[in-house]
Amino acid sequence: MRKVTICGIDTGSLPRLTAAESDELLRRIAEGDCEAKERFLSANIRLVLSVVGRFSAAQESADDLFQAGMVGMMKALNNFDRSLGMRFSTYAVPMIIGEIRRTLRDRTGVKVPRSLRDLAYKALKAREKIVESTLKDPGITEIAEEIGAGMREVACALDAVSEPVSFFEPAFSDEEDGMQILDQISDDRENADVWSERISLAEALKEVPERELSVLKMRYFDGKTQNEISDRIGVSQAQVSRLEKSAVARLRKLMG
Repeated sequence: MRKVTICGIDTGSLPRLTAAESDELLRRIAEGDCEAKERFLSANIRLVLSVVGRFSAAQESADDLFQAGMVGMMKALNNFDRSLGMRFSTYAVPMIIGEIRRTLRDRTGVKVPRSLRDLAYKALKAREKIVESTLKDPGITEIAEEIGAGMREVACALDAVSEPVSFFEPAFSDEEDGMQILDQISDDRENADVWSERISLAEALKEVPERELSVLKMRYFDGKTQNEISDRIGVSQAQVSRLEKSAVARLRKLMG
C-alpha cells in the first residue's frame, strides 16, 4: 500500500470504515458521542487529502490546505443530516473545497477591491446557509435574493475571488464517477446527433458502388470540380454529374 505523510499523519495507519460502520458512527455522533466523532474524522482524512490534491498548483503549502480542509470537513459533519440518505462524502466535499478556497482567497496576491471582497464574502456565507438548509447548491439568483444584491454584482464579486478550475478536475464530488469537467463541455460540432449521422453515413457509403463512391470522394472530400474529376477518370463531365447524382440519391435513400 502506498503511504502518504502530511502534517505528521501516515495515511497507511488510518482506519478504514465499511458503509455499515460509517452509518453506525454517524448515528452515535448525532447522539453526541465524541469518541465516535474522532474516529469518523480520522477515517475520513483521506477524503480531505484527495481534495487537497486538486489544488496542487496552488502556491500555499499542502499542510495549510489540509488544515483548512479539515475545518471544512468538521463543519460538514456538524451539519450533516443522515436521515436524508445522502453519502457523507457527497455532502462534505463541496464544503471542504469551499474552506480551502476561502484560505487561498485570504492569501492571494491578486488585489480585489474591499467592497467586492465584502460582497463576495456575504454571497459565500449565503451560499453555505442555503446549502445547509436545503442540501442543494444555489444559483446566483438565489444567492442574490438572499443578500439583497443584484445578480450581476454577485456574479462579478464571486468571479473576482474565485480560483481557476482545471478542466481535468472531477466534474462531480463523488470521486468514483471518474468524469472530468472537460467531459461535460459540449461542442455543437461534436454532439450526439452529429456522431450518429457520421456513423449512418459511414455505413451507407459501404453500399455505394465503387465508381460512384470514387466520384463522391473526389467531389466532397477532395473538393474537386466535375471537370477535374472528368479529366482524372477519363469520362465526360455530364457522365460525372450523373454518377454524382446517382450516388447522392442512393445515400439519401439508405440514410432516410
